[in-house]
Amino acid sequence: MKLDLRKPVNFSGRSIPVLTLSLVLGLGLSTSAIADELFAKQRVQAMSEYLAAQDAISFSYDASLDVVTPENQKLALASSGAVALKRPDKLQATRSAGFADVAMLFDGKTLTILSKNQNKYTQVDIPGSIAHLVDVMRDKHGRPLPAADLLLSNSYDVLMEGVEDIKDLGSGVIGGVECDSLAFRSKEVDWQIWIAHGDKPYPCRYVITSKSVPNGPSYSIQFSNWKTGKAVAKSSFEFKNASKASKVDFKDIEGAGDLPDHFVTGESK
Repeated sequence: MKLDLRKPVNFSGRSIPVLTLSLVLGLGLSTSAIADELFAKQRVQAMSEYLAAQDAISFSYDASLDVVTPENQKLALASSGAVALKRPDKLQATRSAGFADVAMLFDGKTLTILSKNQNKYTQVDIPGSIAHLVDVMRDKHGRPLPAADLLLSNSYDVLMEGVEDIKDLGSGVIGGVECDSLAFRSKEVDWQIWIAHGDKPYPCRYVITSKSVPNGPSYSIQFSNWKTGKAVAKSSFEFKNASKASKVDFKDIEGAGDLPDHFVTGESK
């Protein structure tokens, strides 16, 4: 089953007019609930601005993608990897999922995908920024990059588009890091994010749950080893064929998608 786990992609107002506030109170919402919503928005905005201000970022991740069978059994597919980027147009990412061991390199002009288990690679011309790469990989090739929403310079606008309900769930701890735990709802997805306390508000965990597929399948990604600026290890974003891999067409690269090749996709219910 091909899941439509579209990322929540604009509330920008940081204040509520007095008339609107009185109407909200008339419906029974407390001022503390309103303050919680404003705080949640401000934390997402702070995270977005912090990440956008970094010229270099690297992190490791563990991800889990749910799929639902025709018998309505929910299965989780786990993967791990690492991402490094240098704004505005350099990125490398790895993903190991058991059924695949893939590396991606983007030098601002060409995307190279290396299937290590096949020892094959493919290249696609995608000149432009990281944001352009994210759009092309998602919209044209159906292969979103890990944590793509969070890597965009306008991640706040992307995340908050269509949000209808906001909750501040208080503090949580992810990987030993104390975080603000925030929950958001739109018509198509629910999503949660945990943002580190302090003056470096990076994301610690991000979970998206579909509301359009039975059993509410979700995609979650947990981050570790966050580094920014000069702490990011210097690396080349150009492909060097050290393993003498064979070049193949894009469609012939295995493991670049989210599902193993023996999974048969069908229509969403």
